[in-house]
Amino acid sequence: MNAYTLVFVSHVAAGTVALASFWSAAMLRKGSLPHRRAGQVYLLAMAVVIASAVPLCVAQYLRGNPVTAAFLAYLVVITSTGVWSAWRAVRDKHDVVRYTGPVFVALGVLSLLSGLAVLALGYRIGSPLLMGFSSIGLAAGIDMLVKRARRDRLRARPRWWMVEHYTAMLGNGIATHIAFLGIGLPRLLPSLGGGTLQYLAWFGPLLVAVLAKLWLDRRWRLQTLPARPRPAASGRRDRTGRHRTTPHGSFLEPRA
Repeated sequence: MNAYTLVFVSHVAAGTVALASFWSAAMLRKGSLPHRRAGQVYLLAMAVVIASAVPLCVAQYLRGNPVTAAFLAYLVVITSTGVWSAWRAVRDKHDVVRYTGPVFVALGVLSLLSGLAVLALGYRIGSPLLMGFSSIGLAAGIDMLVKRARRDRLRARPRWWMVEHYTAMLGNGIATHIAFLGIGLPRLLPSLGGGTLQYLAWFGPLLVAVLAKLWLDRRWRLQTLPARPRPAASGRRDRTGRHRTTPHGSFLEPRA
């Protein structure tokens, strides 16, 4: 077994663990000990995936596949950003200034620049796939830089760290599933190849993540809204002489 094969096998094995632990953490009760343990396994597996992906990018470039190498490098950037944000959002949940520090800014700039590079590359070679996928890096980079500039607003949001955590994890899920469905699975099962399936494998996880993001935002927004005050009560006596309490403005209240 040569060095490339060893790195590739390690990459695939870690990716498999990451995929399994991602769904384990997603299905478990949030904040529970099993959820945290599954999340830790996922982050460790993704660290191995990222570390092993760097030499694979170099190998693809040396083999005369610059487009593949560029896209893999782009995946490394946006995945590293998501993994770091998911981890640090929980660790720094009481200190938004520390969370949005130099590393946060550097990853935001790197995400933005890599998104622009992939957009330019996709335009140059006429690939709608690359041009569409560049939106992840562009959106993530702009969002992070805006949050850094307006971190007082970020601090004012209820459970801001929770939103940052699950948003980053959704981004990680996009990269994990695209790597599996768009790159790994066709190699294992070549019969599943094809243009339609390729677009579905790449943009399907993106669409699911966007819908999940909208649902989670609505769920946490409703949970953090202040409770509505209950209407005051007024009392009157019924025909039997007993006192009854009815809310003001209800149809049970006697007219003046």
